[in-house]
Amino acid sequence: MMVQTGKMAWNAVCANKMRTFLTMLGIIIGVAALIILVSIADGAGNSVSSQISQMGSNYLSAQISDNKENPLKLAEFMELSDEEEFAESSPVGRMSATGKTGYTSSSVNIYGTSGGYFTIMDMELYAGRLLKHTDLENHSYVVVVSYDTAVEFFGRADIVGESLSLDGKSFQVVGVLSEDASSPSSVMAVKNNSDDSLETVVLEGYIPYATMSRMTDNALEITQFYVSSQDEDSMELAETKLEEILLARFGNDEDAFSIRNQSDVMEAMQEVGNTMSMMLGGIAAISLLVGGIGIMNIMLVSVTERTKEIGIRKAIGAGKGSIMLQFLLEAMMVSLAGCIVGIACSWIALKVMGNVMGSAMSVAMNGKVALLSVAFSGLIGIVFGLYPANKAANKKPIDALRYAG
Repeated sequence: MMVQTGKMAWNAVCANKMRTFLTMLGIIIGVAALIILVSIADGAGNSVSSQISQMGSNYLSAQISDNKENPLKLAEFMELSDEEEFAESSPVGRMSATGKTGYTSSSVNIYGTSGGYFTIMDMELYAGRLLKHTDLENHSYVVVVSYDTAVEFFGRADIVGESLSLDGKSFQVVGVLSEDASSPSSVMAVKNNSDDSLETVVLEGYIPYATMSRMTDNALEITQFYVSSQDEDSMELAETKLEEILLARFGNDEDAFSIRNQSDVMEAMQEVGNTMSMMLGGIAAISLLVGGIGIMNIMLVSVTERTKEIGIRKAIGAGKGSIMLQFLLEAMMVSLAGCIVGIACSWIALKVMGNVMGSAMSVAMNGKVALLSVAFSGLIGIVFGLYPANKAANKKPIDALRYAG
């Protein structure tokens, strides 16, 4: 009985292919929009989270806004940060300098820091070494440069031992960072290449903090520094300890400084991404509801057109449940067929978008959303097919047979 009802429903759906397709179109667009928008939101969120995680997730960033007329100096900072709760610590100062070598001159973003900074930020070396504690003690004129900076000034990356002039002072290059290593606050500099087209490169150099303090007044006191914990599980302990130290240092004034937990930043970004996915998914789901209304509209028209057919089926013994089941199956078939086509269209669209975006952002179909759209489409078919099916099932055989519309 069920098989026969299913065949009749399928034949009715296929009887008017163009009308069925137009009815499906609302579901197709709704499902495709839902999957594409949520997948793009997930891709964007994953891309941002990946970039943040590359900078490390177990470190604290501290900013001093009020030094209470008692600035934090490098020697004192080294003592304050020498606690067992901290794995590494490093001050950070920034300045812009003019870099020169041979006939090449360009603006370079200079960071005054220590060797612990590279460990905290998980920055790897291409060649040479990182900054050492002795570099800070001796105010050494040494510099670790980014990969692009080495290529920009010397035309190659293996430049350990070469000299680079920064604001007229000669620095020895002791290390070159790997190609994908850069500061979280890196500044992009635009240069012209031989084809006169524009490309963006990172021009960065890292020098001992003590050396920077001799080059600029901005580094005479420490206003920003980073501290890492032993592991991700001890982040809260490290944050509590750092807050105790700074409160004691600045007279229990919580407004004198701020501490930012990198793991909290990652969690906040994930929450934002989830919220965006839900919001975009909700907006796209509205079009699915519109598609459901289209299904109900067409099914009501179909019930009216097939009044005599309903009367004949009832006259030869078809029950109310059988009639209702047939029209419900028709509505579900249209809805689910539209869902399948919508999933296929979204898969193709996401593949094209992935090829266009390349490595800038990874876009892949969200399998959970695809399954959810199937369930939602089936539900829409039932809900919006229920009224037309009930209307068809309640027709009286004698009235249906007399209908001449």
